[in-house]
This record gives sequence, C-alpha cells and structure tokens, in this order.
Amino acid sequence: MLENLEQLVRDNSQELVIDNAQVPNEKNEQVIQAASGSIVEVLKDKIGSGNITDLISSFTQGNGAGGNALEQATSSFTDKLGGLGINTETAKNIGASLIPMVLSKFFNKAADPNDSSFNLQDILSKFGGADGKFDFNDVKDMLGGGDKGENGGGGLLDKLKGLF
Repeated sequence: MLENLEQLVRDNSQELVIDNAQVPNEKNEQVIQAASGSIVEVLKDKIGSGNITDLISSFTQGNGAGGNALEQATSSFTDKLGGLGINTETAKNIGASLIPMVLSKFFNKAADPNDSSFNLQDILSKFGGADGKFDFNDVKDMLGGGDKGENGGGGLLDKLKGLF
C-alpha cells in the first residue's frame, strides 16, 4: 500500500516537482517521499484515532480545499520541503497543488472495487489498529453511500463527483 501511494505521488509530480526549476533535481526523490510520508502521517492519525470523518470532509466541503486533514497533510509536506532547502513560496505552491490531487486520486482508487491498488481493509488494518474503533463496513458505507446519513447524499464518491 505504501509503495502504491508513493507511486501515485510520483505519477502526479512531473510538472510540480520534476519539471520545476525551483526544485533541484537531486531533491526530486526526497520531495516525492516527503509528500507520500505526509499523507501517510495524516491517514495514520485520522484512521488510528477513529476520525476518518475529518479526512473525508476534506473532499466534501465546497471545492475540496477545506478540512483539517488536508490542511494537516499540506502543512506537514510544506514543512518537510523547507527542511530540504526549498523556499517557502515554492513549497506552499507545490503542497497546495500536489497533496489535494494525490489525496483525491487515493480516495477514488480506494473506493473503486475494480482497482486493487488501495485495499480499504489493508488501509484500515495498517492504520486503524485492533482497537475496534473502526471497521471495514463503516468505511465502505461512507465511501459507497451506506444508509445515506442525515444528509441523504450518498457516500464520498457521490460527493467527489462534483469536484472534478
């Protein structure tokens, strides 16, 4: 799963990282690893604490730019880029573009039954622990619609449709 996430970052970083004159070529791999690491940290935090709702709300509020989880991943990534010597403005621009794009694609792939690159059960077991706070059916219901909740709007996939 972690390798797939890093590959997803790599697949979406050509223009923002590799072709970016503000990112030295010798730092490209470190930037890609920083992006996937920042996303993993947030996934682990949100799923491990049973707070996947915040993670999902990052993509269901308006244009998809809201949500503490998205801000947390972007901030962590920006800080890591600063540690690599990349100037603050460049780091913010890369983070504001790359992290939301990768997380959106991650959720689409995780929710797609025909795409096995991100298995929800694996993600939950990797980050959720064995404390019983969250189970596969809870996540499946949220992603696919489940009982439609109080909003009656279906699951995450229905909400993501309007973002793209």
